[in-house]
Amino acid sequence: MSMGSVEGLERELSAARRNVFLLMFAQALLASAGPIAFSIGGLAGYNLLGEDKSLATAPLTGFNIGVALGAVFVAIAARMLGRAYGFVVGALIGAAGGILAAIALFRSDFWLFAAGFVLIGISGGFTQKIRFAAADASPSFYKPRAISWILAGGVISAILGPQVVILTKDLFEPVLFAGAFVALAPLCLSGIVLFLFLRLPDHKAAGVASGQAARPLGEIVLTQRFLTGMICGISTYALMTFMMTGAPLAMVIGCGFSPEMATLGIQWHVLAMFAPSFFTGMLIQRFGAEKVVAAGLVILMSCATVAHAGIALWNFWGALILLGVGWNFGFIGSTAIVASSYRPHEADKVQGFHDIILFGAVALASFSSGKVFNAYGWQTINLLFWPITGISLGLVLLLLLRNRRAAV
Repeated sequence: MSMGSVEGLERELSAARRNVFLLMFAQALLASAGPIAFSIGGLAGYNLLGEDKSLATAPLTGFNIGVALGAVFVAIAARMLGRAYGFVVGALIGAAGGILAAIALFRSDFWLFAAGFVLIGISGGFTQKIRFAAADASPSFYKPRAISWILAGGVISAILGPQVVILTKDLFEPVLFAGAFVALAPLCLSGIVLFLFLRLPDHKAAGVASGQAARPLGEIVLTQRFLTGMICGISTYALMTFMMTGAPLAMVIGCGFSPEMATLGIQWHVLAMFAPSFFTGMLIQRFGAEKVVAAGLVILMSCATVAHAGIALWNFWGALILLGVGWNFGFIGSTAIVASSYRPHEADKVQGFHDIILFGAVALASFSSGKVFNAYGWQTINLLFWPITGISLGLVLLLLLRNRRAAV
C-alpha cells in the first residue's frame, strides 16, 4: 500500500471516529426515551383505563408503530435535508411527543397519551438510523466497531432514562409520571446541538462516481445474507420488546412488586442491552457476526429458562439482564450482517425497507405482550421464546455453513 493510500485511509478513519463520537452521545440522549417510555408507559396507560385493562400496553404499541413510521420519514428527511438535518427533525418530533404525552396525563386522555407515544416512537425511528449512519460513514473494517460504539451510548441511556423517571415522576403530583415526559424535551434539544457538528459523507455521489448502478431492492433483500440478518434482527428485537413490555406489568400487577422495583429492573435490563457494546464489535471482528448472533440467541434461550423458573425478584431481574445481553449480541451481529449485504449508495432504500419490517414486527410484539399477559399470564410470554430462537438459530447455522463452503 502506498504512502498516499495509508494517509488517505487514516484521514477517513479519523473522520469516521469523529462522526461516531458525536453520534454516540446523540444516541445516548435520544435513546433515553426508550427506557422512559417502557418503564412507565404500560403503568401510566393502565392507570388511565377503566375496567378493561387489556389495552394498557397500547401506548407502547403506538411507540413501536411510530418507530416503523420513523424509518420511512427519516429516509424522506435525509433525501431532502441530508442525514444530519434529518436527525434534527427527528429530535424535534421527540420533544413534541414528550410534551403531548404529558398534556394527555394532565387531561386523563388515554388515546392522546398513545398519540404522544407515536410521536416519541417516530423520533425513535430517526434515532435507530444513527447506527447505520455511523456504519456508512466508516471504512469497511471499522463498521462493526462503529455500530458497537453507537449502541454503547445506550449505557448512558440506561442510566439516564430510568433516573429521569425516578426523579421527575412526582414533579407534577398528583399527575403521576407527567414530569418524566416533560423532561424528554430538553434531552431531545440537547441532541440537536451534537447533530449540527456532523460531517457525513455523501455516498450517493460516491456511487455515481464509481459507475456502479444500484441493484433493485428485490434483488438485495432476497439474498441469503440479508434475509438471515433481517430475520435474526427481527426475532431478537421482537422477543426483547415482548418480554420488556410485559415484565413491569407482571412485576407490579401480577406479583405486587413496587413500580420502583420494576423501573430498576428495566434499568438493569437496558444496561445489559448496551454495556456489552464496548466489546461486541471486537468479538464480531474476531469471530464473525454470525457466531455472535448465534451466541445471542443461546443467551435469549437462557433468559426464557430463568424467567420460567419462578416469580421471585431475582427471576425477573436475572431474566431481564440476560434478555439485554442476548439482544445486544443478536441485534448488533444482525445489523452487521445486514450492513454488509448492500453497497453504500444502496443504503437508504435497503435500510428503510429493513427498519419498516423490523419495527412493524416489534410493534406487533409490544401489542401482543399486554394481550398475552392478560389472557394467559407471564409464563406463556416466556414459552414463546423457544420456537422463535430455534428457527433463527437454524438460519444462522445455514449461513455459517454456506460461508464455510464458499471459503473451501
